[in-house]
Amino acid sequence: MKAVERKKTGAILSGNTVIETENRDRAAREKTLAYRILRAHEKRKEADGKLHIGFDAMISHDITYVGIIQTARASGMKKFPIPYALTNCHNSLCAVGGTINEDDHAFGLSAAKKYGGIYVPANQAVIHQFAREKLAGCGKMILGSDSHTRYGCYGTLAVGEGGGELAKQLLDDTWDIDEPEVVLVWVTGKVPHGIGPHDVAIALVGETFPDGFAKNRILEFAGPGIGSLSMDFRTGIDVMTTETGCLSSIWPTDGTVRDFYRNVGRPQDYRTLAAEDGAYYDAFVTIDLDRMESMIALPYHPSMAVSIHDLQKDPEGFFKQIGDRYADAFGGKVKPDLSACIDEQGRVRCEQGVIVGCAGGLYDNIAEAAAILKGKSIGNGYFDLSVYPSSTPIDLALVRDGITADLLECGAVMKPCFCGPCFGAGDTPANGTLSIRHATRNFANREGSKPAAGQLASVALMDARSIAATAANGGILTAATDIPYTVPEREYCYSDAMYEKRCYFGFGKADPSAELRFGPNIRDWPEMPALRNALLVKMCAVIEDEVTTTDELIPSGETSSYRSNPEALSEFALSRRVPDYVGRSKKIRELEKKRESGETDPELKELLDRVGASAEDTTVGSCIFARKPGDGSAREQAASCQKVLGGFANICYEFATKRYRSNCINWGILPFTIDRENGTVPGEKDWVYIPGIREGLLGGKEAFEALLLSPEGERPVTLHCGNLSAAEREILAEGCLMNWYAAEKGANHER
Repeated sequence: MKAVERKKTGAILSGNTVIETENRDRAAREKTLAYRILRAHEKRKEADGKLHIGFDAMISHDITYVGIIQTARASGMKKFPIPYALTNCHNSLCAVGGTINEDDHAFGLSAAKKYGGIYVPANQAVIHQFAREKLAGCGKMILGSDSHTRYGCYGTLAVGEGGGELAKQLLDDTWDIDEPEVVLVWVTGKVPHGIGPHDVAIALVGETFPDGFAKNRILEFAGPGIGSLSMDFRTGIDVMTTETGCLSSIWPTDGTVRDFYRNVGRPQDYRTLAAEDGAYYDAFVTIDLDRMESMIALPYHPSMAVSIHDLQKDPEGFFKQIGDRYADAFGGKVKPDLSACIDEQGRVRCEQGVIVGCAGGLYDNIAEAAAILKGKSIGNGYFDLSVYPSSTPIDLALVRDGITADLLECGAVMKPCFCGPCFGAGDTPANGTLSIRHATRNFANREGSKPAAGQLASVALMDARSIAATAANGGILTAATDIPYTVPEREYCYSDAMYEKRCYFGFGKADPSAELRFGPNIRDWPEMPALRNALLVKMCAVIEDEVTTTDELIPSGETSSYRSNPEALSEFALSRRVPDYVGRSKKIRELEKKRESGETDPELKELLDRVGASAEDTTVGSCIFARKPGDGSAREQAASCQKVLGGFANICYEFATKRYRSNCINWGILPFTIDRENGTVPGEKDWVYIPGIREGLLGGKEAFEALLLSPEGERPVTLHCGNLSAAEREILAEGCLMNWYAAEKGANHER
């Protein structure tokens, strides 16, 4: 029996017993903790089968908040209606991009003053730790513009979405979703010595992600094993549920959670939460902590989960699998080869360790890593170790408790609160080496990879404990379960004195007279044309990988410096996957501009004549085909950059995440799917013509008969565009969310 197993049958929770059932009981689903919180946050009920949710608070970081505020401003926002925290933990390195990053930070503070927000200066806290410490509450819901917005173990149902959904909340609109299925995660046993939260999380992701088992579902944790887990341990598992593909997560609350809220000075935000007896779940997962092993998620995905012991037995075999699997993932520019990471004794040699961010930089993780390394040395060879606490309160406690001193004495480097290593803006590893990280992701085209230049960053995910064990062994891969160590008993004492001195808490204090501060890189969104009754799109990228991440659609790292300049950022769209995409899209955008101005382009006229369409009635744009796009980050730029370049449609077999599909909709990009079995995959020379698209959308049509135009002739293709709310159909027809509000169709158009 494995430590983590899933069951596709339904389950009923009765006391401390899980009963399998084949009978689908939607009524009993209302007894789940997830649905009790969701129902309490419905702002309105409609007969469309969807939930229409209002959140208690929101949070964004400095890759996303400028665009969100600019969108909401353009749509009529006057003040922040709920607490909205703006953190500066992603683009804190202000040397990157000249003045760009600090200009954005100044914009953020000025927006907090003008609209009544919360501003967290750079290096004070990473986004999610600030939310845990200052915003979470039992029974609350929080929306964040980062995919790892997960505070379930704090009794908070939290969701990561693209910027458009946050802009809607700022305009008193709702988050509209289909009623989600709920998966029970039943936890039993106790954690063995040397096992940490990332070991459990990696095993959970490996079991649930590959076939979409958890996709767009809510994971609800329960079971007798939870009671023995510390708050930090629960947090470390919970934040990684994003990598299962789930919509959100929620846990029951107990004395451990109560003590957390007392410690952070907010006892009033605690209340006991649990599912009602007889709650029904659509599927369930079991986690037996007793059986847990030290785990590693191999490059280049958190679901590439194997035990460290299994990897040690056959590193050549596992590394060959990686090379074979990802041979085409870098556009043929570079092939993964980790054979150099195996030494002459057949051991895996790592050259970098990083403990960082919302998953790694927690007090317990760092304290236990320090206990393993106390009195030892990481050596003066190639291996180095960096430790990033996730908030200044944690940083202060580490200093006061002597933990920082223990780490510095062994040769580790302590760094400020920063998310950079998670996405390629810090601690980029050397080409051809293996970096081990207690971080959230290890995607291809991330952490500094530039395959077009032959540069490849290879990152594996591990728990801080095994990273420390490896560091103590000079970089030779070592499981923490294989070494003896003792962790001193300590009590984490929280102090937020630095927040009170440095952060701006302005909710409810909006000052309309305050001036926004703009830098030269902060630009308004360009004009987005509405959709005409017919659509003609050129295929500007065709990606045959099984999954396409948002990091491939718009690379992270230093490119994010331009996030507040839509045109400048769009230059990087698909740059590390389809380098010709931007140039191709711009040519099509120019065709559309000519058409709008009444010019007759010979190429366009020939195409329109082929299908008997008129230029006046046809929108011309670009399109991407990918099998399953949108895994990973919630960054709306993955869609907005396509739109800025003239994108009007995506065609795929399925969308990897709800949040990426929502981003496409909010930016006026039609989310088409085709049947995997019978669909006709377009080529990069092809055009797709969809007649009657606007009328069909507004009329509720869900399937469109289109023509695929290739140099060889025409072929029919059916494009599906279902599961859209009435508002989403209007947004697509108007061209984007901002146009929808400008047309006075949004909730607050009277303001």
